[in-house]
Amino acid sequence: MTQPQSPYQRLGMDGFDRLTRGFYDAVPNDDILGPMYRNYLAQMHEVDPADDAALAPHMEEARIRLRDFLVQRFGGPTTYSDQRGHPRLRMRHMPFHIDHAAAERWLEVMFASLDDMGLEPDLYRELRVFFTQTALFMVNQ
Repeated sequence: MTQPQSPYQRLGMDGFDRLTRGFYDAVPNDDILGPMYRNYLAQMHEVDPADDAALAPHMEEARIRLRDFLVQRFGGPTTYSDQRGHPRLRMRHMPFHIDHAAAERWLEVMFASLDDMGLEPDLYRELRVFFTQTALFMVNQ
C-alpha cells in the first residue's frame, strides 16, 4: 500500500505560488485587507501606503513568506523556518487588528484563490479546513 502524497507533493512549489499569487493579487484593492496590509507595510518600510509601486516589492516579500510557510506546513522544504525560525503565527500577527470580519474576509479572498485552482476535492477540503482553523486562531480583537 502506498503512502498518500502530501499536499506539497501534489501541488509543488508552482501550486503554492499560484495560490498565494491569487490571494495577494486581490489584497491591495480589498476594502478590509487592503488598508491593513498597505498601512502595515508602508509603516515598516517607510513608504506611502497609496504608492503601489513602492509597496509592490514588500507585498511580494509577504507573499513569499506566506508561500514558504504553507509549503513547509504541507510537507515541503523548511525554507520558512530556516529563514525566520518558528512560525509563531499569533505573535507575528499581533500588530494587525484581526476581528471576525477581517478573518472572514481573509478566508473569502483565500478561498477565491483556492477555487481558481480546480483542486481535487480531498485536497481542496484539507486546505479549506486548515485555512479556516488558522484564520479563526488569528482573531485578536
